[in-house]
Amino acid sequence: QVQLVESGGGLVQPGGSLRLSCAASGSIFTIYVMGWYRQVSGKQRELVATITSSSSTYYADSVQGRFTISRDNAKNTMSLQMNSLKPEDTAVYYCHEARSGAWGKGTLVTVSS
Repeated sequence: QVQLVESGGGLVQPGGSLRLSCAASGSIFTIYVMGWYRQVSGKQRELVATITSSSSTYYADSVQGRFTISRDNAKNTMSLQMNSLKPEDTAVYYCHEARSGAWGKGTLVTVSS
C-alpha cells in the first residue's frame, strides 16, 4: 500500500507561480508512474502530467510549457512547478501512483486576482 500526501496549494494571482509537492510512503518499492491530476467541482478529474521512475514525462496540452513535473526517487517525492498560472488552472490537485492506484487527498489551487 502506498500513501500519498500533497502540499503547496494556495491562492495566487494570474501569471503567478506555485510549486506542489507529493510525499510517498508505504510500499514505495512498487512506485513506477506517478502523476498529477486536477478536478473542478462538478467536473471529471483530468490528467495534468505524469512522470516515470526514469523521469520520462507527459503533459496535458493545457499545461504544456507552463508546468514542470519532477521527482526525487531517493526522497520519494514528486513535484509540480506551475508557472504562468491562469484562472482556469483553479482546481483541487491530486497526486496519483499508477501501480497501486493510490490517491492523495488533494490540495486546492486558486488562481484569482
